[in-house]
Parts: sequence; structure tokens; C-alpha cells
Amino acid sequence: MKVAAWATALILGLASPAFADLTIKQTTNGKGLGFSGQTNGTTYIKGSKMRLDTVDGDKTQTMIFDLDAQKMYIFDSKKKEADVWDMAAFSGEISKSVDMSKMKTTLTPNGQTKDIAGQKADGYTLEISMPTALGGSADLAMVVTMTGPAWIVKGAPGTADYLGFYKAASEKGWILSDPRSAKASPGQARAMTEMYRQLAEAGGIAYETDQQMKMSAGSNTSNPLGGLLGKLGTVSFASTVTGVETGSLTDDLFAPPAGYKLNAKK
Repeated sequence: MKVAAWATALILGLASPAFADLTIKQTTNGKGLGFSGQTNGTTYIKGSKMRLDTVDGDKTQTMIFDLDAQKMYIFDSKKKEADVWDMAAFSGEISKSVDMSKMKTTLTPNGQTKDIAGQKADGYTLEISMPTALGGSADLAMVVTMTGPAWIVKGAPGTADYLGFYKAASEKGWILSDPRSAKASPGQARAMTEMYRQLAEAGGIAYETDQQMKMSAGSNTSNPLGGLLGKLGTVSFASTVTGVETGSLTDDLFAPPAGYKLNAKK
């Protein structure tokens, strides 16, 4: 389920000068770390706010990202309460474990095109290498790598809003996944945010992606987790956009429902 939650947000892109609220629907297949399955999700973007709804059986999990307020809200349809995270403080904590100056990223056109859902998509290969260290400890240094193809439809509507949101999130050092998972795997969480930004800057929506993520000890032979990291294998997730719409979204969509109990988290 964690794998699917990471990947559901993989709805990337954009590049037209027009501003518009966005609704993006997608399906995601994830596998790895003992988890596998398919989820359906819907992403809503309005200015500096984004909401992600992920459907799992009869339950919908919601994550709301408010960049200006530096708040993240997480709740599901089965409870009348929401967890609230102070993202300014949390991003500072994550930065202690991730060295962005040593990150390497490439997004390279592969020269291929194909039709997806009636749209022409250009092919790219994405590669990210992200050094990280659990708890900021040099003894627990490792490398997170992410590779795979992305098929991007250029000139998709709402480009400016989508690109603006992910650029701002990256500059603020945000992670765009459940903070509880990010604490355990900060490099993976930060690599995901960078992936969103890279694909968005390509100038369209990634209608299909198929990414492989893995962790290794790299050149750190003293890492006691080295052998375990090698056995964890690869986390894979493939996402397909099924629909993109523009149209005004209400402000109350980007906050927990009235009457919900709010639980402050650290």
C-alpha cells in the first residue's frame, strides 16, 4: 500500500502559459518490499495547494499539501479526524539525512513516440541518484536510485499551475508522500519530489511512467545495512493517466471536512 501511495502521485508535467485549476485521474500499479497491487487516484491542484485521493477498496485516503501554510493533512473516509504535519519543521528534519548537493538527475529524450489515450506522447528516460543517510549518520550512508521511461504529452492544459506547484514544493524541500514513510526512507521520499519536478519541466503530462527504485550501500562498505539493502530488491511502480480536466475547484476541497478532529504530528 505504501508503494502504491508513493506512486499514485506520479501524474506529471505541464507547460502552457494558461493558468487553470486541474483535476488529473490515474491508475497505479506498485510492487516491492512485500507490497503489490493497483490503486485508482485523483489529484486536484489549485495554486499552491494539491489534494491527492487514493481509493483502496471501500476506503479513500486523502493527502492535502498546502505550500503557503506549510501544512500537510492526511485522513481517510473511515474516520472523522485528520493528522496535521508542520512541513517547515519536517522538511528541516529530512534535510539532515539527504545531501541534495550530491544528487544527480538526467531526463533524456529517447527519440520515440507513441499514442496514449488518443494523445501523442514523447518518450524520455529518467535517472536519479540520491545520496542519503539514515538519521544523518555517515555510518548509515546509502544511495537511492530511480530509473525508467516516461511518456510525456506536450502542451497539456494547466501546465503553468502544475509546474509552479512542483517547483515551489522542491524549493521548499517538501516531500510529497506520507511523512511516516519518509522518516524511514528519506532518500526515497526526496527522490520522488525531484522526479515530479523533472518530469513537469519536460513540458507536458507524463501519461505513462514505469519507474524502478532501489537502495544500496554504494561505496560505503562499512554500512552495517549493506547486505540487507541488497536483499530488499527493487520497488517498481507504473502509472497511467486516464483523464485531465481544467475547471474551477472550490477552496473547501483543500482542507479537512468541517467537524474533523485535527491531530498535530511531528
